[in-house]
Order: sequence, then structure tokens, then C-alpha cells
Amino acid sequence: MLAARPYRDRFRRALGVRRGQRLVVLNSTWNPEGLFGSGGGDLLPGLLPRLAAELPADDYRLAAVLHPNIWYGHGPGQVRAWLDRARRDGLALIDPVHAWRQALLAADLVLGDFGAVSYYAAALGTPVLLAADGAGVLDDEAPLARFVRHAPRLDPHGPLLPQVERGIAAHRPDPAHAGFVTSDPGRSAALLRRHFYALMDLPEPPGPASLEPLPLPPYAPGRTTAPLFVRTRAEGAELVVERSAGHPPGAAGDAHLAVHEETRHPGDLDTADVITRDGPADDPRLGGPGAWTAEVLRLHPHCATAVYVTDPDGCFVRSRTHGAFRLAAGPGADADPAAYASALHAWLAYGGTVPARGTVLRMRTAGTTHPFRAVPAD
Repeated sequence: MLAARPYRDRFRRALGVRRGQRLVVLNSTWNPEGLFGSGGGDLLPGLLPRLAAELPADDYRLAAVLHPNIWYGHGPGQVRAWLDRARRDGLALIDPVHAWRQALLAADLVLGDFGAVSYYAAALGTPVLLAADGAGVLDDEAPLARFVRHAPRLDPHGPLLPQVERGIAAHRPDPAHAGFVTSDPGRSAALLRRHFYALMDLPEPPGPASLEPLPLPPYAPGRTTAPLFVRTRAEGAELVVERSAGHPPGAAGDAHLAVHEETRHPGDLDTADVITRDGPADDPRLGGPGAWTAEVLRLHPHCATAVYVTDPDGCFVRSRTHGAFRLAAGPGADADPAAYASALHAWLAYGGTVPARGTVLRMRTAGTTHPFRAVPAD
């Protein structure tokens, strides 16, 4: 992990973390008192939907690292079934063998328990909030127990967003954590190889000992198929957009409902203001973005805007009353194209227009301004 630190931004992009977004990694060991075991208090089922509802979708990306024994003890199908709602809310499930270290390096905050992954995060200098401390499980003299005694706690019953923000802002890395992980950083390959060959009573081979570098995980952008509640407001020349998988407390601005066409509940589409889909523009099953958006508006009379996301930086949009547009990220922009579409939907509702030559709009989300260009489509 230390050797792979220079590639943190690559790991973040592999997980679909956008500029301005923060990655919160939930971590659970396999002990019944762990976070996935809910510390004996049935915690996780209620915590996940609240995180999705209270943490704005464009400000935060959620991922889960579960101990391999959870996956193979219960079975991958069962784990995915238990976490189905959270996955539809945008939670990424991390490969428990090949990608957990990359996720840990990419994280802005780890929300975990008394397992070793939380400890590794602290040793890397990453903020950690404990939701299950494993009281009575750990040896009091173990380094991990000392870490758990002093680590900040998450109050699962209090507002979550302020705790997450405070956990990141107030964090100060403690070099002592790394000292408990290893007394000789950077030399584990050489020391372990020497030890193993001594155990086998064999001569150690010549040449330097080395470890396999951490591979770059497959690209796995965020994908939310649960309805998103969208708040928009105009601030000067910018459109502020805040999306969440629930009604955010205290949110201000005009509201609309954006629903992915693959929502679990088809009735959501009947009340959606904006219906979205993602995929290649040349998908023959859908007839292309123009045909798909026209079909959606025909099938769902309440829908005002249909959005076909064609790539990480652009989408095709059809408004029921204003025609079709192509949206593309401008210089320095890095947001979900579906958020650009919600900004355009609001802009048109506020009385804005798009001239024949196109226009550049400025959307603000995740504390960052993202310019994007809207051009009428043929």
C-alpha cells in the first residue's frame, strides 16, 4: 500500500470518484460484533439508507470493504441481496481480495469497526470513525485495542453528514499508528522472504525480494438506480445542484425527481420529472439516444426531460417543451452528466433558453463549479 500511494488518484478514478467528491469506505470485519454484524445492535441496515439520504450524491461516493469470510461464509449472492437497496443507492461493493487496498488508499474517510482494515487506514493517515468498537472482543494489550480506545466514534443515531464532515476536517494523522503496524517500513518483502526460507531450511535465492504491485482495478463508476431527489437554485451565474437518494434535511431550492429507467419500482417512472439511462450511444436495442428519449417522453406523460448518458462527460437530453440538446463537460469540469441534465432542466424551467449556436452553463455541486456546454441537437 505504501508503494502504491503515488497512484491514489488513479484508484479514485477507477472507483468513479469525481473532482470535489469524497470517498467514504465502510469497512467490516467478520466477527459478529463487527459493523456488518451490527455490533449486536442491528446497526448497518438502518445506517446505509441514512448515509445515502443525508450525504449528497455528488459530494460523496460510498463503497464497502467486507472481510472475505463474510462473502464466503454467507455466499456472494446472499451478501449482494442483503445490500441490494444500498447498491441501488450507489454503494460500490469492493472485491474483498484484489481491490480493498486500492479502495483504502483512495478513501477520504473510513467508517468501520475494530478490524485490521480500519487500523491500516489509520496507519496510512486516513480519518477513521468507528461505528462498532468490539468491546470485550479485543485483548486489552493489543495495539489494535489501544487504537480502538482512542479512535473517534460515529453516533449512528445523530445526523450523519456533520459527523462525516467533522471527521475529515478535524483529523490529524498519528504517526504512532504506523509504528504499531511495522517497525521496519518498506522492508517487509525482504524480511518475510528471509524468514520463510529459514523455516524451510533452504538457502535464500539471490537478488532483491519484491512484492507484486497493486493492480489498477477495473473502471467502476457510480451507478444509482434508486430515485434521486434533486434540489436546484440559481446563485448569480451558477446553478447549484444537490442530489440525494432521500429527502435531505434542511435542503433549499426548487425540487424535482430524477429516476433511472432501471429503477426497481416501475411506478417511480410515472412520477419522475427526469428519467435517465446510461449506455453506449450505438446500442441497437435502444435505437440510439434520439429514439430512446422520444420513446420515454411518449411512454411517460408526466416526465418533462429524458436523459441518455453516453459517456463519462456527456449526455443527450430531450425536453418535452424545448427540444433536444447535447451536453458536454467544459474545461476542468468533472461531474456526472446526469447532474448537468438536471441543471439544464432547472435552467429551462427558470425561463432560460439555449440559442442555436449553443451556450455554456455553470453548475455548482460538491463545492466545485463545473462548466458544461449545451447545444441544440439536430
